Amino acid sequence: MIGRRFMNGIGEFFGVVESAVAVSAAVRDRRRAKEADLKRLGIDPEQFYAMRRY
Repeated sequence: MIGRRFMNGIGEFFGVVESAVAVSAAVRDRRRAKEADLKRLGIDPEQFYAMRRY
């Protein structure tokens, strides 16, 4: 059981890293980030999309 929880934790960690990379790439390429990736990172999509570059 402990091994399974450990592997789930590692999987979740890599999922968060994947979302961070995806959002970062979207911002860099000036395209819209996926709502699911933003939510996984704890970012409110509505406010993120409302931000403008100054």
